[in-house]
Amino acid sequence: MMNQLIKSNLSQFFIWSRLFGLSGIGIFIFFIPITVAGKQSIPLDQIVGWLKATLGTGTAWYAMIMILAGAIYPIISNEWRSSLTNKIFLLLKWLGVVAAALAITKSGPTFLQTPDMLPFLFNKLVISVGLIVPIGSVFLAFLISYGLLESIGILLQKIMQPIWRTPGRSAIDAVASFVGSYSIGLLITNRVYLSGHYSAREAAIIATGFSTVSATFMIIVAKTLNLMEFWNLYFWITLLITFIITAITVRIPPLSTMNNDAKFREPNCNSGNRLSKAIESGMEVAEKAQPLGKSILVNFKDGLLMTISILPSIMSVGLIGLLLAKYTPLFNWIGYFFYPIPWAFGIDNAMELSKASASGLAEMFLPALLMKDADIIARFSAGVVAISSILFFSASIPCILSTKIPLNVPKLVIIWFIRTALSLVLAIPTALFLFN
Repeated sequence: MMNQLIKSNLSQFFIWSRLFGLSGIGIFIFFIPITVAGKQSIPLDQIVGWLKATLGTGTAWYAMIMILAGAIYPIISNEWRSSLTNKIFLLLKWLGVVAAALAITKSGPTFLQTPDMLPFLFNKLVISVGLIVPIGSVFLAFLISYGLLESIGILLQKIMQPIWRTPGRSAIDAVASFVGSYSIGLLITNRVYLSGHYSAREAAIIATGFSTVSATFMIIVAKTLNLMEFWNLYFWITLLITFIITAITVRIPPLSTMNNDAKFREPNCNSGNRLSKAIESGMEVAEKAQPLGKSILVNFKDGLLMTISILPSIMSVGLIGLLLAKYTPLFNWIGYFFYPIPWAFGIDNAMELSKASASGLAEMFLPALLMKDADIIARFSAGVVAISSILFFSASIPCILSTKIPLNVPKLVIIWFIRTALSLVLAIPTALFLFN
């Protein structure tokens, strides 16, 4: 009897240590800012920063190897034969190899070597994403495999389901994007979707509605637009507008018409026993979860595959988008569709703001660059739009297309257009109220 009691207690301790101990490590790595050598950021970002500094110029060659692997993998796996889209993206990935080779050797046409072209894509985006996704995937095992998602899901389902029509566990994705990066948010979303806990519609909502750039990048946008003296206002208003827009877009096509069947659903419960049900559900998952080492290997493999899929697309699709923005009137033309919104509010720089907002489809940072000398109303509005529109061709769209979430370029462009228009509708009157 005593031995059975000891075994039972040890078993309970083991389960609790998985749920609260391992999940706690995941929370710490992804969500708790720490200060190292004067830099405050989450531990994952600190690890990536240390590795980048340690490897030095080796990071560029690492990124080049990952890009080349991403172009070769579809050929080896025969994935490129399965659809016309995959054939097109195979060509784009090899274009990405060429672009990366030009970036790393600093050769080719002079206009490609300007700071806002290949150097920006390769040094600021590709290397960072290439490190953060595989390293983040290792620690992702702690965050998603031992009951935390299930517990959080039950606690927050009464908020997430009615407002954003996603399971409660999607709150983890939203927070991961804002404190980490859209690539980490998408890594979590894709992993949970493949495991059957998100429907196609839910995964698409999360990918296009929550997976925005991190708060650390928002600081760069705010600095560029000279908004740091209003940082808290800018941050919280942008966060609020982003989530309000998502609550609207989930109720209209194309998101509202997507398949909503999922293999596994969060259990519903009465509000009175929500906490106990959340802990119970988390402990059930923790008890049945595979060993930590195996979970880390599975997630690391997924992270590597996502890395080699994302990087060549960022180089090629991102470069095409930046070239179109800089050397063609395409985004100026798109800007005319947005012009009635700032015009209706009677603000200065209405046309400039419309064109800058359109340029965000190529690269989310472009609206900030183009509006840095405008008045405070236009600057604040541009800063909000840059973040809340979420989708852009230099990085987030290739990231989404590299997942198994059933979204294509036309759908993503439509969602971007709706989000950008709604961003202007909400951001401009907010700025007028605050600064007039």
